[in-house]
Amino acid sequence: MDQALKELGKYVQDTLGDAVTSTTMRLGELSIEINRDDVLKIIKFLRDDVNCQFLTLLDVCGVDYPEDDERFEIVYHMLSMTHNNRIRIKLRTDEDTPVASVTSLFSSANWWEREIWDLFGVAFIDHPDLRRILTDYGFEGHPLRKDFPLTGYVEVRYDDAQKRIVYEPVKLTQEFRSFDFLSPWEGVQRMLPGDEKAEDATKEVAK
Repeated sequence: MDQALKELGKYVQDTLGDAVTSTTMRLGELSIEINRDDVLKIIKFLRDDVNCQFLTLLDVCGVDYPEDDERFEIVYHMLSMTHNNRIRIKLRTDEDTPVASVTSLFSSANWWEREIWDLFGVAFIDHPDLRRILTDYGFEGHPLRKDFPLTGYVEVRYDDAQKRIVYEPVKLTQEFRSFDFLSPWEGVQRMLPGDEKAEDATKEVAK
């Protein structure tokens, strides 16, 4: 199987040329990295070519590498039941550069691309209905970005006076607290019950 996937990777790269920047085999899985602008061309080729026939798009997901200039990686997983093969396609983009939607080739990409837009903020060109799918319409930010705060930017509560749900900026009474676990005020003892057994065992090993 590994040899067949290696040959497939070479075939794809030889056929598509510069559109494919690299192919790798890892843990028995074939991955190809592609140029962002060629995603439609490559997905269509993998679907239609007789030697590929990846007729099923299994998943589209995002990954955030905030230290990189092109911080977002969009990953497509495809399956060929005809040849019993799987392939992973990866491309990179930044916060401001959209990626072409593949919904014209696979309608199943619709919700996956909406999820990536919602959680990472990566836009997709020519998507038929690009709007949030997991968070609410009043939500601010994209919660799967590595720099998104754990508290979020807004909080939701029911206002009894207005008789409706309201969104307000998050207000933390204390942004940071340094816990002193040795302080009696915290109620934590220096040695918890049972710790003395571990200390005795360490002394025995040292002897």
